[in-house]
Order: sequence, then structure tokens, then C-alpha cells
Amino acid sequence: MRILVISDIHANLTALDAVLEDAGEIDATWCLGDLVGYGPDPNDCIDRILHLQNVSCLIGNHDAAALDKIQIDTFNPEARLAVLWTRKTLTPDNKEYLLSLKEYLVIGNVTIAHGSPRQPVWEYLLDTRTATQNFDYFATPFCFVGHSHLPVIYHLDNGRHWADLIIPDPQTEMLLTPRAILNPGSVGQPRDRDPRAAYAIFDPDNLTWEPRRVEYDIASVQARMHEVELPQRHITRLTTGW
Repeated sequence: MRILVISDIHANLTALDAVLEDAGEIDATWCLGDLVGYGPDPNDCIDRILHLQNVSCLIGNHDAAALDKIQIDTFNPEARLAVLWTRKTLTPDNKEYLLSLKEYLVIGNVTIAHGSPRQPVWEYLLDTRTATQNFDYFATPFCFVGHSHLPVIYHLDNGRHWADLIIPDPQTEMLLTPRAILNPGSVGQPRDRDPRAAYAIFDPDNLTWEPRRVEYDIASVQARMHEVELPQRHITRLTTGW
């Protein structure tokens, strides 16, 4: 079985389409949230996700902000501008879809959340201390998260009291052992100095994880962002991957 694991699309349809094409034939898609925010294609990205077969999707902090479910004064000024633009741009049907999304799900032997199992919408897992604390907040062997835009793995061996940080090699299939928190990285706005769209393929039968990267036409996305006057910082970020 091949499950496509994606997160942080951030209204970047060109990157999402590149990922879907690169992934090939899949049996299911797990989307870990933040379909919108930053990018120029919020409605198109939601429509694309809606038409995938066997998809499970979560709400992220930018999705919630676009629905006015969280205060945007916690965002930096550029992100606030993007949120306000997204609120005006989303169709009523797509707002209803975002409202229907859950904060976390348990699917088989995996818990999925946007931020962390402890605080599914907001918390970033950026260090081994925070990651280690979060192992107490899920009971499954594995947990998949997004939010940080960084493709990483935190692994906690039996008997250990501190998680290890693993930076996986793209295009290299890994055999998973419990327990682990895994992040596929960001489709639409990577932040690990690699501008290529990031995602992963998970095989629950063989317990394998394959992190992947794929190039896409960044310039065309930047042009659409310019057209609708989204912040320059977010436009530049697509090129730098940071």
C-alpha cells in the first residue's frame, strides 16, 4: 500500500500538482494541514484535494486563521496580510470544507496532526526536547506532523528518555521502527534551504517511509503572487527555500 503524505501546501497549486504527478499511483492521501496561506491559489488547492480519492485531511493554523477561528495578531505582519487576502478570496464552499476538517486523526498505527500531538494546530516540533515531551501525547507507534516545513524524524527507542533527530535523505526509502514522529516537509513553502516541494510516501504494510523532493515552476507561482500583491517576503522565500 502506498500512502501519499503531504503538508503545508500553502495555496501553491503548481507545487501540489508536481507532487501529485511525481508520486505516481497511490492508494490514499494524508494531508496534514495548511492547505491555504502565503500562496496565490487557495481555492484551486482545496478543489484539487477534494477530488483526490481516499483522502484524509486536517486543519492547520493558517486554515483556521483564514476562517477567523484564531487571532491573527499572533502572526507576523506579512503572514497577517496573506491571511486577510485569503479570507477575501476563499469561496463559501471551500470555507465550509475547511470548517469540516479535524485537528487530528488516528488511522491504523499512525496519529496525524498538523503541529504536534500535544497541541495539534499550533505547536512547532523544532528540537529534540519538545519532540521528546510529545511522545507522551500519542499512543500509536508513529505520529506524522507538519507545520515546521522541515522534513525530519524524531525517534525514541525503547528504554531511552530522549529522542534522536534524524534528517532523512531524499529519495531514500527507510524502514521504520517504533516509536517515531515524522514530518514530510512542506509542499508549497519549504524552509530547509531546498526550494523543491517536499512530501513522503508511507507504506503501512512494510513500514517504510520515503521522503521525496520534486522541482516545480517556482517563477510562475511568484508571478501569480505579484499579480495579487502578496508580500514580497513570501515571494522570495519560494526561491531561497528559507
